[in-house]
Amino acid sequence: MDDESRVARWQQRTELPLALASLAFLASYAVRVLAPGLHDVWQDLSLAVLLASWALFFVDYAVCWRLSGQGLRFVPKHRLDTLVLVLPLLRPLRIVKVYEAVQRRHGKPRLALHARVIAYSGLSTVLLGFAGALAVYQQERGAPGATMRTFGDAVWWASETLTTVGYGDITPVTPMGRLIAVGMMAIGLALLGAVTGTFASWLLQVFSREDDERPPGS
Repeated sequence: MDDESRVARWQQRTELPLALASLAFLASYAVRVLAPGLHDVWQDLSLAVLLASWALFFVDYAVCWRLSGQGLRFVPKHRLDTLVLVLPLLRPLRIVKVYEAVQRRHGKPRLALHARVIAYSGLSTVLLGFAGALAVYQQERGAPGATMRTFGDAVWWASETLTTVGYGDITPVTPMGRLIAVGMMAIGLALLGAVTGTFASWLLQVFSREDDERPPGS
């Protein structure tokens, strides 16, 4: 069995547990940001879940690195895995790749490629938007001159940013908040491009299929 096959088998076995760990990370982070006044026991528990999630992602990255046999070449060849280690909430972006590997073993996928890309892009947008709203709200609340006074404001700002609308009614004022905003802009452009490009490709295929099925001379 080659190295790539071993890595693929490991990823197939660990995808669900690590996806659940990503959701646990998100929930614990939300508790720490939105409920800072909770009893110390709950704060400590949420911190323990955060650290455990990070540990799971680190173990996954280390095992994939070891099984690949690529040494330092593993990092540039697996940029998304590296980003997942830094920010576990990016893990939903890997679902399409893993789903493809599983479906190739069981025949044709249940959904067309276009539908899968749009569905997973939508899921990733929701998860990353919520995470981004939490992160920027944590930095902006209480800052001098901040226009983001509530978490609802943060969600509204994240929606504006990810959809590239940018009304400008709410803007980050802290350095870290602006850095998070830059990342959100990049993610929004990438996801929007993936969805619109996939939808356009699907329309072209539909029109092309209709032209092929049209009788000659019609």
